[in-house]
Amino acid sequence: MANPNIRLLLILFLPLIFSPDYDFISVANAGRRSIHITDDLDDVIDDEEDEAWKNWGKNPNPSKDEFDPPPSDLNKMNMQEIQEMMMKRNFGPVFGFVKLRLGVRRTPDVVGEIAMKWTKILKTGGIRVQFTGVDSSTIMFSMEQGRDTMELKEFILNEPEAYEIKIGDQVFRRPGDPPLEAVIEKLQRERDKADDTTAAPVKDGGHPKEEL
Repeated sequence: MANPNIRLLLILFLPLIFSPDYDFISVANAGRRSIHITDDLDDVIDDEEDEAWKNWGKNPNPSKDEFDPPPSDLNKMNMQEIQEMMMKRNFGPVFGFVKLRLGVRRTPDVVGEIAMKWTKILKTGGIRVQFTGVDSSTIMFSMEQGRDTMELKEFILNEPEAYEIKIGDQVFRRPGDPPLEAVIEKLQRERDKADDTTAAPVKDGGHPKEEL
C-alpha cells in the first residue's frame, strides 16, 4: 500500500508541474516572477553603446609618443641629423659599447669604477642606464628607454675617459677624432718602432752599431 504522505505530496505538487493545458512547466520557473516589457519605447533614449559600436574594429588612435611621423623634408637633412632623429624615435631598450681611450693602462678595478660613476651620474639625471666593464678599454651599457639615446651620447663624449660610443651599428666620436682603427694602427707602429730601437745591435761602449 502506498504511503499516505507520498500521496499527499503528489496531490500538492501535481498542479504546479502541469498546467491546465497539460503544458510542462519546470518547478524552478513556477516560482519566478515574470517581467513585462512594454512595447511603448518612443520616449526611451539609449546611447550608452552607440560610440562603442561605431568604434568597434577600429584601431585606437596612437598617443603622441607612439605615433610621431618623421618630417617630410628628409632630403634637407644631413646624415648625422637623420641618425639623431632616428635615435630619438627608438622607444625600446638599447645596448651598446663605449671604447675608452687607448694607450692608457687600466686595471679591472679602474674600469669598474668608471662604469659605476657613469651609472650613478646618469641615474641622478633621470636616465636609467647600466654600465659594465668588459676589458681594460671597453665598457658595455644597456638602457631601458631608447628615447634617451641622444643624452647618453652627449654625456659619454664629454667624459675624458671615453673615445667613442657605439649604439647598434652607429659609431659616434668627437669631431675631428680619427676612427678607432687608425688609432690602433698608430699605436702599433709606435710599439714596433720602440721594439726595433730596443733590439738594435750595439757595439762595445753601448752605442748603436751602424749598418752599411
